[in-house]
Amino acid sequence: MSEISHNVDKKLVLATGRAHPELAAEVAKELDTELLPLNAYDFANGEIYVRSDESVRGKDVFLLQSYPAPTNNWLMEQLIMIDSMKRASARRITVVAPFYPYARQDKKGRGREPISARLVADLFKTAGADRVISCDLHTAQIQGFFDGPVDHLFGFPLLADYIKSKVDVNEVTVVSPDTGRVRVAEQWADRLGGTPLAFVHKSRDLTVPNQAESKTVVGQVEGRIAILIDDMIDTGGTIAGAVRVLKEAGAKDVIIAATHAVFSDPAAQRLADCGAREVVVTNTLPIPEEKRFENLTVLSIAPTIARAISEVFHDGSVTNLFDGRA
Repeated sequence: MSEISHNVDKKLVLATGRAHPELAAEVAKELDTELLPLNAYDFANGEIYVRSDESVRGKDVFLLQSYPAPTNNWLMEQLIMIDSMKRASARRITVVAPFYPYARQDKKGRGREPISARLVADLFKTAGADRVISCDLHTAQIQGFFDGPVDHLFGFPLLADYIKSKVDVNEVTVVSPDTGRVRVAEQWADRLGGTPLAFVHKSRDLTVPNQAESKTVVGQVEGRIAILIDDMIDTGGTIAGAVRVLKEAGAKDVIIAATHAVFSDPAAQRLADCGAREVVVTNTLPIPEEKRFENLTVLSIAPTIARAISEVFHDGSVTNLFDGRA
């Protein structure tokens, strides 16, 4: 196994669970290292076993795990990975979770609801994690849930630079799917050179999951290319409805951009049929062939993750990766 050495006393080790080995392999290539060989399997009753095939004693271990469905399986595997590394005397353990599990359950919307995103952070800490790296958290407050350093990476520079290379930015309006994403839309607009902003007004029934109704557009999109941005696309209903509203408001074209392609059924069909020119996402989550469609573009987040891991390992600044945005 190849290891990155900062000095004679410090060595970086990258390991991955079974959820998204392709992304882990890309990150390892960017870091010019090899993945730690792990022996991981399920017992007949579904319990998970994990053991490193090599010593990690005194090493700086980065454990990359993504969380496609079934999320709970991969979360449990991650916790067991952390515990195994802690008991193997790793010097420091960093959870690399490109897509943070349970991120949408970050507050109490009604009485007697859990704050599951906080619970996940507590589980990471209890298992033995010293640090967390994640990308485009659903809300920034999740950074405060973990009792230790949290490095919050952003997918929008990668997505925005790609879109900037494909369209005339003078024709672009950046559109937030709701009022909660307006701040992110402002960052997008800055990255694209100061484009106008708009947002889609929608309503949501808190008792019904994965359903929201897009109603009207606030802002000027007529005759313009609408860049509809979000942190994730799950079933695709909200984003497809927003495309319809933007088209009805006179948008010349709509390009959808999101970091996390959750793509629960029937998202792929909805996105393929919604009338958007292109759907641009990153590979924080694996996207199987049956959920890919003609106008889907998948960009690799691996270089961003690799740079963050390198900065953490060398005690550098992750914030500087994003032009000072934290």
